[in-house]
Amino acid sequence: MDGEQRKHYSDRLRKGIVAECALIALMAALVTGRWGDNVQESFSANALLLEGDYIKWVDFTVSYEALCKAYDWDVKSHGTEQEISWIDLLAYTAARTGGAFDKKALELMDRGANAIVTGEESLESLTENLKYFPYYRDAYDAALGGLVGEYQEEQGDGSGGVTSESCYGLKGFFPLAKGFEYTHYDDFGAGRSYGYQRRHLGHDMMGQIGTPVISVESGVVEALGWNQYGGWRIGIRSFDGRRYYYYAHLRQNYPYAEGLKEGDIVTAGDVIGYLGHTGYSAKENVNNIEVPHLHWGMELIFDESQKESDNEIWIDLYALTRFLAKHKQAVEKVGETREWVRSSRIVDPAAEEYRKNAEREAGSF
Repeated sequence: MDGEQRKHYSDRLRKGIVAECALIALMAALVTGRWGDNVQESFSANALLLEGDYIKWVDFTVSYEALCKAYDWDVKSHGTEQEISWIDLLAYTAARTGGAFDKKALELMDRGANAIVTGEESLESLTENLKYFPYYRDAYDAALGGLVGEYQEEQGDGSGGVTSESCYGLKGFFPLAKGFEYTHYDDFGAGRSYGYQRRHLGHDMMGQIGTPVISVESGVVEALGWNQYGGWRIGIRSFDGRRYYYYAHLRQNYPYAEGLKEGDIVTAGDVIGYLGHTGYSAKENVNNIEVPHLHWGMELIFDESQKESDNEIWIDLYALTRFLAKHKQAVEKVGETREWVRSSRIVDPAAEEYRKNAEREAGSF
């Protein structure tokens, strides 16, 4: 490890230790089960979480069960007078529990949601005395903001035409195509030693070489090419700029969907590349990863200065990966080629709006 790498690692380690120390008082409250005001008083790490005018640190602890429950309340209440945003519901729960999502927290979530849909309470009345609700809402909106909403689902009608159905729900997709086997476990934070000692800041999904990799959310291709750590990789930025999706270790010789290039707009569910085991080499197109897998990561960006810095915020995606398995994209082979394409299409209003704005701006020059 050279001097620059050592300094980079030590800076990140020191910041991680400071953040963990700030949670000690909070965890003490959670262990004893004292929530509400006790947690609010114990959670004195505000200066670490919100420095200046944007968030500097996020510990994304939302469980799979919490994601499912909050999502179900969101979908069930959509179109009613008492709509509930799943992000608001998760933030309310976290503000009450200090970020815990155990059985007791899920019961608390249900009570809060039921009070809103029956008109007994409003979100405003439930959260008016929760000091950290705005923090959690902003943090969870950054992590989950583009995954649920309205979209059009298009299917072939069997006679050459296309039918379109208006939908509301999960419009984000699982990162691997439907029907392809994979294994995974929660490996966030595990040690890595190539180049220098560091923590694993993504989620690995072991599978077969050539498995189609799917764009989780609609966005803009911001990075494409070789990285000695990630091999052939793709970086996609959400339209609101707050999520950077990183897909790495793609297939040797044929890593990307045909024609994909930087600046392209992709729609959630598009095939963007193919699973492989490239990386861990300064030389391009080398398979130095022992087990073929997709590494996918999500960086949260509250200020552009965070994008490539010592203050990057990467979150644990294990629970979210399990949740996204609710929405897998089927694919079909393109003739005798190595290419796969999605077998159904969605129209994402966010993508359509971004395209129109981009065309409008291009036409103004």
